[in-house]
Amino acid sequence: MNLYFDTEFTGLHKNTTLISIGIVSEDERKFYAEFTDYDREQCDEWIKENVIDNLRLDGMGDGESDTGDSENQDCILVRGNKDYVKKELSDWLASFSTVQFVSDVCHYDFVLLIDLFGPAFDLPLNINPACHDINQDIARYYGISEAEAFDMSREEIVLNLYGKEVDGKKHNALYDAKVIKEIYKKICA
Repeated sequence: MNLYFDTEFTGLHKNTTLISIGIVSEDERKFYAEFTDYDREQCDEWIKENVIDNLRLDGMGDGESDTGDSENQDCILVRGNKDYVKKELSDWLASFSTVQFVSDVCHYDFVLLIDLFGPAFDLPLNINPACHDINQDIARYYGISEAEAFDMSREEIVLNLYGKEVDGKKHNALYDAKVIKEIYKKICA
């Protein structure tokens, strides 16, 4: 089962910490978590304005989960520290017999996902330890370099492929996961 995912984190450096993770499965099940123990000192103004301001679970307590809301049906919503999110995510991932993660320019995303579980050898056995990166698919589809694909707006790609937009706000991990899924479905089908 392909699981399309994105993370938001405190910056593009080796000591970055997770702020949120969003995952959408092929069959539309969703998981969205916000971390309460990310390093706030690492957040610059861009992160505060574009990521922190797009967090959605402020009304939930620390170490709390829910089964979604009207906007996110069939979605597990989780807010808590790294250990709590790991437990909730592990339980959710156990419902899939096999997992292939798919992301976009996933160098940080997949490393941070693996780090959530500990060393790579601690990943649940149903997870493929290699992530599929759609940036390469975008480059191939449009006949451009990977660098040129990197610079393309994902929202414009979805608009060009489908003639419509994905509902949500950019730089929210669940929204970005939905965009990744839509691109993958069209150019990798």
